[in-house]
Formats: sequence, structure tokens, C-alpha cells
Amino acid sequence: MPPARPFTQVVLKVHSRCDLACDHCYVYEHADTGWRSRPRVVADAVLVRAAERIGEHAAAHGLTGVGVVLHGGEPLLAGPEVFRRAAGLLRAALPAVCELDLRVHTNGVRLDPAWCALFDELGIRVGVSLDGDRAANDRHRRFADGRTSHPQVLRAVGLLREPRFRHLYAGLLCTVDVENDPAAVYRALAELAPPAVDFLLPHATWEQPPARPAGLGARPYADWLLAVHTLWEADGRPFAVRTFDSVHRTLSGLSSLTEALGLEPVDLVVLETDGAYEQADSLKTAYDGAPATGMDVFRHSLDEVARHPGMAARRAGLDGLNATCQACPVVRSCGGGLYAHRYRDGSFDHPSVYCADLLALVEGLAARSGRVAVVPSPAPPIAALGLTDAQLDELALGFGGPSTIQALADSQLSITRAMLAAVHDSSGAAGSAAWELLTELDATEPAIVDAVVAHPYVRAWAARRLSGDPGAGLGPLAGLAAAAAIRAGRGETVAVPVREGFLHLPTLGRLAVGGGVREARVTVGALASDNPCWQPVRRVRLSGGRALALEDTDPQRAVHQWPVADRLDDDEYAGWARDLRAAADLLDRDLPEYAAGLWAGLTTVTPLRPGADGTDVSSAARQAFGAVAIARPREVPKLAELLVHEFQHVKLGAVLDWVELYDRSDTRLFEAFGLSPRPIGSLFQAVYAHLAVTAFWGTQVEAGLESARPRFTHWRTLTDQAVDLLADSDALTPLGHRFALGARQSVDVWLLASRHHPAR
Repeated sequence: MPPARPFTQVVLKVHSRCDLACDHCYVYEHADTGWRSRPRVVADAVLVRAAERIGEHAAAHGLTGVGVVLHGGEPLLAGPEVFRRAAGLLRAALPAVCELDLRVHTNGVRLDPAWCALFDELGIRVGVSLDGDRAANDRHRRFADGRTSHPQVLRAVGLLREPRFRHLYAGLLCTVDVENDPAAVYRALAELAPPAVDFLLPHATWEQPPARPAGLGARPYADWLLAVHTLWEADGRPFAVRTFDSVHRTLSGLSSLTEALGLEPVDLVVLETDGAYEQADSLKTAYDGAPATGMDVFRHSLDEVARHPGMAARRAGLDGLNATCQACPVVRSCGGGLYAHRYRDGSFDHPSVYCADLLALVEGLAARSGRVAVVPSPAPPIAALGLTDAQLDELALGFGGPSTIQALADSQLSITRAMLAAVHDSSGAAGSAAWELLTELDATEPAIVDAVVAHPYVRAWAARRLSGDPGAGLGPLAGLAAAAAIRAGRGETVAVPVREGFLHLPTLGRLAVGGGVREARVTVGALASDNPCWQPVRRVRLSGGRALALEDTDPQRAVHQWPVADRLDDDEYAGWARDLRAAADLLDRDLPEYAAGLWAGLTTVTPLRPGADGTDVSSAARQAFGAVAIARPREVPKLAELLVHEFQHVKLGAVLDWVELYDRSDTRLFEAFGLSPRPIGSLFQAVYAHLAVTAFWGTQVEAGLESARPRFTHWRTLTDQAVDLLADSDALTPLGHRFALGARQSVDVWLLASRHHPAR
């Protein structure tokens, strides 16, 4: 059986009861009655096993991030010790490379300073349910005795808005009621300055349809949301709205941000207080037992749950929709609506009960944005790159997790192998002995040959050789074969040409053999650490078992725009090692969304000579995937910035090897980032690199580094301007537009943050 798509979002129920009696609640007021038989508070044994299951799932799938929402009922009824225990177990269970996004969703009535202090300590962000102004909220969200909950919720949100707790404020969830005034609801929510608002359609089915009051038209939910959208746009989009953002994204061929829209596979699973796995809570509105899987944390893995037929049905995309939806012009955007809302006569094989509203909403938003509502099919995976549509989205945003970067690395390795074959084919009998040994090793030790051939500067040499560069001899081919043979423990010796007194072995180092020697044979014994003539490639050990080669021996490294440094002495190497470890720890802590991909693809750091007057210089070379070149700066944060900056060029270069993002025949020049006018390709590269630069300095501001503030403001402003210039250039291909849209979304995160934090 093929591996199932992994879960990256988990809803973990810590309490199964609630202190409010909301009449629109799908848990207690709809068809499902499973809550009646479940423990009120999650047992410690369930927490332990749940954490273990989530950790093993993350490790098995190489996940770099997992989101867990502590939920209920009302989760705060579980008490602080349950939260402390859950957070500790989850963090301990996840692999070191997997970031935990831990949140709680609450009705807010019990949230007080003590709870906020605990969430601050545990790194738990807080979402709050609120349906708008008091009149709107009181329509549904009341205590069992009829009392209002509105003042308590406002007090809770007020706490989250205080400077000491603002970083915990995740957003607000508002359930739409078309009898509430959309303007009053919007203004009430906007006054609370949320980072995000989710407007949810009330859960309903064809058998229990949503309210459609007389006099509000045939599509009242679309009209209500479009009225809110008008105000949101007029205010300059002051906070994120997943519904609107998802429609805008899907209209542009990107992925949705919510299960309720788009065709992306669902990656969420629910864990109840008794340890039972369930499908999405929204299914509780369909029929009693609808979300059940019959599986639990004690007997079943998350991979087994992912193969459950119900999960598979919710992950089937376009193929899982009925014929009516498949033929609809906006299906790529609406996605058939939320799965639960399609239920009728014992089946989910129907359009959504909100079908007319979703059609009107998508068409309305499309018209307002000047787009055509008929959404094209998502681009298929680019076969040569081995990337899925979702991975292309990651790269368009400037990111790229380990699996995405590994796909780029694999594509680069295939290019290098093809170039080496072309070098051999064009060289006649020369180098045939080395090629034969390399071919033989490739048949028996392909992983070892891959490790040597993937060395960044192998391709740099092959490119020079194929271009006819008279200085690019065949010596490196013999060096490759010798390095692979040594790594494989083979006894063969290979005659390797000597260059300027050194015999060079890619990935291993160089052997000093003295002047006047033109060719030498090397054996494993010559590479002993006590041989003063042997200068190995030194590897800096980072946390988590990772390592970076500090390349100061390979003569092919001189492909960067700045002069490379000579062999580092022991003190210089120690300084590099110390600063690289500190920079890696800094990136892991503050910029994990970039760091995870960085460590998957960056293998080599090449020291450069300092720039004039000690200025910071760095470089990436298009023909050297996996390497960045840097003159060691005085500050660790600056080194961290240069690492992610240059690796952005590495990533984009790998994409450009296979696809076109812009019109290469466009000869216009563009001014951006205070630099001299550059062609469209340079503008694209600069924008892509500075997405990471802006994000890095933004995180340093958030971490309290005051010296980062002017740098963040500077790069955020220039990157914002450059993204507009790129998007409006009329030089981009459709995929290039997709990258420009992703860049805009990434920059907007920091622009939005600055509105909520004017000091930035």
C-alpha cells in the first residue's frame, strides 16, 4: 500500500465539556452525541501516547513543522497542569528539526493573567471565538442560564492585546449569522486589532439547512461576506481573513489556506479525550458518529488513520467531487465547499448546501480583483524538478522545506551527471581510465559516487570544460574517480594531475606533493591525519548532527564574483566554526521556516577574502548548487543573514535550470534596492533573496535586538517596492507571476505586522 499523505495539523481535545451553551455549536447541538460518553478531562496516558504518535509520525515523514491545537469543549476547563503536561510531552516527542506550532482555541471567558502567563511560558498562542459586537455575540454565545458572555470575552481579548501578551494573540473566530449587521460585526472585530479573523459559515447540511431569513435574497451568506470584504478592503486589509485570502490565492492558481475552500488534500486529524482518532469536527453536524474512525492512539498509528476511507474521501480533491461540482467553473476555488456541508440522504456525494453562496462569493471576489472567476487547473508537478504543486507554492513564498530542497538537489545532481557524461564524450580517449573507474564504482557504490559528484564545484568545473575554457583540463575527472575510490575503500590508485604543487580530491581535501610534479597516485594511507602534507576539507559540526564543509582547498571554488580566501590557519578556522555554529543556532531558533530547507541543501561554505575596507561580501554561483561563499563578518547575526540570503539565490537558480520565470529576451533595466539598473533576471533574484533578508531582520526585532530595527525597516521597504516593480514588469511567465504573488504574500506578513507594531 502506498504511503499516505502525512498529517501536519492535530486538534487535541483536552476537555469534552463547555461552560457556555452556544446554540450553534456543532459538538453539543448537532447530530453527533459522542461527547456524552467521553471523559471530561483527557487522561495522562492519552497525552503520553498521543505525543508519542505525533512524534513518530513527524520523524517517519521528515516533517519540519507540526501544528497542534488544544481544544474542547472549552479547553481551559482542563486546568493549567494539563496544558503544562501536554506542551512538555509534545516538545519532547518531536524530532529536533520539527517545529511545534502550539495553540489553544477558547471561548475566552476563563482567560486571565495567570493563564496568559502560562501560555507565554509554554509558547502557546491563543485564538478566541467572538461573533462581533454584543448584539451579534449574544444571539448565540451565552451561558446556559441566558447570561451574556460578551464582557468576559472582551476582557480576555484585552489581555491578549497588552504588550506583554500581544505575541500570544493568534486571532478571532467568528461564525456568520446573516441576521447580524455585517458592518457592525466587522467594526467590532476590527477594533480589537486581531492579527487574523476566520469568518466561518455555520455548519449545516441539506437535511439540516442553514437559516435563510426572508428578505435577504437567495445568496445571503455571500452577500454578508461581500459586505464585510468591502469594509476590509477599504481599511487596507488590516488583518488576515482566511476566507478572502484563500479565494484570492486559488484564483491565482495557488493553494487554499482552509479546508473549506480549494482542492488541497486535508492534513488534519482530531484526537478526542479518550484517545480516539476522529475526522474533522465539522462532520458532527452530518449524523451521529460521522467523524468516527474506530481507531485510537493506543492501537493505531497516524499512518493507519491516514488510510481510513473517510480520510481518503476528504483528500481526493477534484476526483472526489460529484459531477456537478467537477463541471463548475469555480471548482478550483470553492473546492466543493466543506465536506460536511455536502451531506444528504446518507451520502456526501453532493454539492455544498452553500453552493449558490460559494459561487456568488468567488465570482464577486474575482470581479473585484479584476480576475476571471474560471480558475485554471493547478500546474501539474514539474517532472524534471520532481516538485508537487504544493512544493512550488513553498518556493514561491520564498521557503522550501527539506523534501522540496531535496527535490531541487536531486534535479541538480542529474544535471551534473549529464554534464560529466558530456565532458567524457567530448574528450575522446583522454581521461578514459578515470571514467571507467567512476562508471564501475557507480554500478556498485552509487551513493558514494553521488556524494562526490554532488560536490558543488564539480559542476562548476564541468561547465567551464564544456564552454571551451582552456584552463579547464581533465584533471578534476581523475580527482573525482580517486575520491570515490578512496571513499569506497577500493585499493585502486588513479593517476591524478598535480596543480600548483597539490593533488586535489573533491570532498576530501588536497595533498601537497611539491613543485615540479605533474602527476601522482594517491592511496588511503596518504590521507592520514598525522601526514603534514595532507590538508583535509574541514567540517563544522552543528547541532542536530548536521555539518557544513568549510571549503578552502578546491581550486574550482574560484567561480564566485569575489576572491576566495587561502587555506585558513587554525585560529581562522576556529573563528569560522564558532560563528557558524552560533549562526545556525540563531537561524534554527528565529527563522525555522527558512532554516529547515537551508540545512537540507547547503553543504558547503567557502570563505572569501574581506571586501575593500572590510565590507561584508558574499556570493552564490549558479553552477555550484549547495555552496555559498562568504567573507566572515564581525557579527553572528550578519553571518546568519548572509547564509539565508545567498541560499535564496541557490534555490532560485535550481528552479531556473528547468523552468522559465521571466522573458529572457527582455532587455529593459530596472532600478531597485538602491543598486544600479539591472535586467529582469537580476531583479527577480534580488527580490527572492531579500524575502529571507526581510524575514530574518524582522525576527531579530521580535527577539529584542534593537540594532536590527533600522535594517528591518530598510529591507522591508525596499523589498516591498521591488516586489511591486517585479509584478508590474510585464516580463513574467505565468509561473513567474505565481512567484511574484508568493513574494507579495510573504512581504505583506511583515507589512501587516508593522501596522500592529508601529515601532517597527
